[in-house]
Amino acid sequence: MDTMRLHELFLYPAVRIFADKAAGSGTVIYCKEDPDNPGEFITLCLTNEHVIDDLLTVRKDWDSLLKKNIDKEFLKRGHVEIFSYIRQSIVDSSNRYNMDVVCYDKHQDLAIIKIDSPKQFSNVATLIPREEIKNLYLFQEVVVSGCSLAHEPFCNFGQITFLNEIIDERRYIMSNCNSIFGNSGGALYLVDKGWLIGVPSRITGIQLGFGFDVTSWMGFSVYPERFYEFFDQQEMRFLYDPSDSYKAAMKRREEKEKQALLALREGEHSSVGEKYAENLK
Repeated sequence: MDTMRLHELFLYPAVRIFADKAAGSGTVIYCKEDPDNPGEFITLCLTNEHVIDDLLTVRKDWDSLLKKNIDKEFLKRGHVEIFSYIRQSIVDSSNRYNMDVVCYDKHQDLAIIKIDSPKQFSNVATLIPREEIKNLYLFQEVVVSGCSLAHEPFCNFGQITFLNEIIDERRYIMSNCNSIFGNSGGALYLVDKGWLIGVPSRITGIQLGFGFDVTSWMGFSVYPERFYEFFDQQEMRFLYDPSDSYKAAMKRREEKEKQALLALREGEHSSVGEKYAENLK
């Protein structure tokens, strides 16, 4: 594979994400024309939930439908930085855009953010096809791409070293590509195919006295089957299913939110009715 192709596949889709107190990595996985606004594009990035966690707040707030205070989610805006390159490898400039959190899952440690820009971004990562996940093996060459220690994006090569690491009841791929804080939310790619097969999420560390020694060559990335579970749970199937669309997905998500609120309202009424019936006994 020539060097230009390596840049296009592994380096150029990487972005740097800024939340309130954290900086991490992300990867452009979707950029398509907005059907409602020809000439404008919708761009989404995949990252870790813990990268954007500072933007999420849950607090009690008055709900006029339920006539009571309930827990409500509030999402702040963050920023995402996109890089431009000259002579293949040199960062010529970077542009910072506002971003919105579209969806997230704390248990899966995955999130999708939307770049607040109508521009087209030409370098988009390709997810490993679901049916190909079973063909991942030890010793296959991989590359981690991201913004280590909030640096501009760069890549580290290595191999898959373990395929069945279970942490907090979730499956991870271990690789010996060097990774460190800031790589979280980036991408683990299969070199020969160019597919995104993992999201770097954890590193190994050992407590030594008052210090903490990082084993940077034992990195753990979200197992790819979890991408698809996350997309399905969050109604984001358009990310891998061409018969679906962003617009249809957003409608489904909106409808689910309405149904959840109605269920909560019905639950409140049912609870009140049960208490009233209990008082009549």
